[in-house]
Amino acid sequence: MRVLVTGGAGYVGSHTAKALVRDGYRPIVIDNLSTGHAHNVKWGPLVRANISDRAVVRRILEEHKIGAVIHFAGSALVGESVVQPLVYFQNNVSGTISLLQAMLDVGIQDIVFSSTCATYGLPVTVPITEDNPQSPINPYGESKLAVERVFEWMGIAGQLRWVALRYFNAAGADPDGELGEEHDHETHLIPLAIGAALGQRERLHIFGTDYHTPDGTAIRDYIHVADLASAHICALRYLNRGGESQALNLGTGKGASVREVVAMVQSVGGQAVPSIAAPRRAGDPPVLVANPERARRLLDWEPSHSALANIVETAWRWHARTCPDFSYS
Repeated sequence: MRVLVTGGAGYVGSHTAKALVRDGYRPIVIDNLSTGHAHNVKWGPLVRANISDRAVVRRILEEHKIGAVIHFAGSALVGESVVQPLVYFQNNVSGTISLLQAMLDVGIQDIVFSSTCATYGLPVTVPITEDNPQSPINPYGESKLAVERVFEWMGIAGQLRWVALRYFNAAGADPDGELGEEHDHETHLIPLAIGAALGQRERLHIFGTDYHTPDGTAIRDYIHVADLASAHICALRYLNRGGESQALNLGTGKGASVREVVAMVQSVGGQAVPSIAAPRRAGDPPVLVANPERARRLLDWEPSHSALANIVETAWRWHARTCPDFSYS
């Protein structure tokens, strides 16, 4: 099957394109390269375009005889969404609607969507199940939830078969060393901590040390990007088998605090992580940990790379290549 991968030049998208080829699929990437990188597209053709261009997307779907879509394209920074909400609704909601219109034009029904645990907002219970009320506390989560609602109504109308994968914290790098986390404006904890350890930045800012958690810092469920990639393949197969459209959590069921992650970076790299306490960021819940049992059961999926030590080791190896004064220890 040929699969259109929107946003396939980005972090999770590029890892998924590699996984698609490994499992016998043919990925066709569409990306406007606003945040992705052309050098990440190594396993199929890249079309540089925006998913909001319905005519271009329709042409790609027809010319490449696409059988299904994996949809990553969109804006994904919580803090940025708070100060630029319109951008997030334009990119994440309007862009997705244009993509869906193109899919309808050519009769493609299957889509796997990159959603987020941010749709839950402040969880009622932890670990979080898919039945937890969805009440986002930032525009990023709200925009992803809006897309899920569109999917639900299109499914009811018989126009779409879908799986929305609600990620928890994507982390790590390709175990083969070919891909890694590469953002022009980095906001994620593990690469920021590694950068501070490698001397690529002055210090790490720890946003919030007064949460009601054991060490006062926020707790997150970190899942390796390779495990996220494999889940998308499993979701495609699930739809091919006639599986029911639904949203599924992708996480490990285990949380790590900011201080625990920093300690792991120091242990793996053998370098101190200079850090400073900073105020909480708007829109950050204290604890986000998944209950991933439904995804494990329905997708026959099991995260195999997501031990925190392995996540940090793969990320360190990839980031250390850009800093020749340090080496992996």
